[in-house]
Amino acid sequence: MAQIDDVAASIAKLLMDRKETVAVAESAAGGLISAALLRVAGASAYFRGGVVVYTGDGKQRLAGMSPEQIAQHRSSTEPHTIQLAETIKAKMGTTWAVAETGAAGPTGNRYGDAAGHAALAVAGPGVAVTRTLETGSGDRGANMDAFAVGALNLLLESLNGRR
Repeated sequence: MAQIDDVAASIAKLLMDRKETVAVAESAAGGLISAALLRVAGASAYFRGGVVVYTGDGKQRLAGMSPEQIAQHRSSTEPHTIQLAETIKAKMGTTWAVAETGAAGPTGNRYGDAAGHAALAVAGPGVAVTRTLETGSGDRGANMDAFAVGALNLLLESLNGRR
């Protein structure tokens, strides 16, 4: 997937040039965000770790979210996903974090979101940005790819906004 490779390479260059680091917490993208960042040679200079947190239990045990944080906002929303990004950033001690929660499909999630819905978030120095992505598709694989590209684009935009 050339688009994701190009975005990941741009992110890697910025992070390495700045000597900054990133952590990832993803759900419906299933590890594709982390995989894209790790495909770039030299990833150990900027990538500190990533988790696939598909359930509330995973968010607690792997990302370090408290039960209170999980209960505060439902999953697959921007407020929940920025909390996830901020939590993994703090847990991993990184400069940046990117997070994603959503419904890959072929059906929606238990919260009523349609397949193809994802909440994306980036936390960084003085930065907390979110975006909702709606593909309108029930194609699980295509949605996972779109969620990963969307999350990485949001990270790149955030990095470029902080020159």
